[in-house]
Amino acid sequence: MEYKYQMKPLLKERMQKLLPDEQDFAEYERITHEETRSYIRCNTLKISIEELFSKLSEKWSVKQPFPKHPEIMLVLSDLMPGELGNSLEHTLGYYYIQEISSMLPVLSLNPEPEEFVLDVFASPGSKTTQIAAKMNNTGTLLANDLKIERIKILSSNTEKCGVTNCIITRNDAINLCGNLSKTDFKFDKILLDSPCSGEGIFRSSPKTMNIWNFNVIKGLSKQQKKFISLALKCLKKGGTLVYSTCTHAPEENEEIVDFALNNFPVKIENLSLPLKSRPGITEWNGKTFHKDIIKCARIYPQDNDSEGFFLAKLTLLEELK
Repeated sequence: MEYKYQMKPLLKERMQKLLPDEQDFAEYERITHEETRSYIRCNTLKISIEELFSKLSEKWSVKQPFPKHPEIMLVLSDLMPGELGNSLEHTLGYYYIQEISSMLPVLSLNPEPEEFVLDVFASPGSKTTQIAAKMNNTGTLLANDLKIERIKILSSNTEKCGVTNCIITRNDAINLCGNLSKTDFKFDKILLDSPCSGEGIFRSSPKTMNIWNFNVIKGLSKQQKKFISLALKCLKKGGTLVYSTCTHAPEENEEIVDFALNNFPVKIENLSLPLKSRPGITEWNGKTFHKDIIKCARIYPQDNDSEGFFLAKLTLLEELK
């Protein structure tokens, strides 16, 4: 089949190596050219799950596909362009439009009321508002980003969702974590949803295929190692760091977690996710990774009719100086 956007030869070669079964790769390639499904997340800071479900059911066909996470809803109705974003309920901040894979890092982080939480790359606020809801607007949430345009979007979304426990900072992540690590203050939990090459979001951003570049992946991998090194120094002993990306590139995923396991006193935890996931790979292009890398989660779009993601949950065993 001829698609509007085509994977570059090297990208296709890499994905076929990750997905060696021909049928599996064909399913992956097919679904990357389909639109994503209409997932939303109830903003429990403003409305109860039951009330929102009742309101939305009056105009759309809605279901709650995950019994353990009833705040996650899937709109099954055929929607007009922009209908989900232009509804009264969305305008009032009753729900947040968020792809299901994007919700997984916060579900894995499991922030709780009264904790101190750091969201290193926070804009546009999808995960920030999800964290605040999990914390019930208590404790302190530090949400950081760099570009002023992104800060404006982050501020708008947190305000719209009624988030009141959040401090927004504008800083380079390396400087922010470097400065925080020099203080006596440590966080209970840190979300490091790192900038990445975006191989997992071809469905919502098909043009990403056209700008894919392996040199970008190599550069990002170096940065991501710096990010995780400094972020871990901001974490309490026994604290949790979730590392996530929306890419499939092992250089940005398993290689980063392997780096952390080999250089810092951390252990990787098992993940319990509402979506089907595949284990992290332990070898890539001649590199062998730590055996516990299999505890990472690879989310492939063909497995869940979702976008692609990668997650790892780390516990810090000894506080770093």
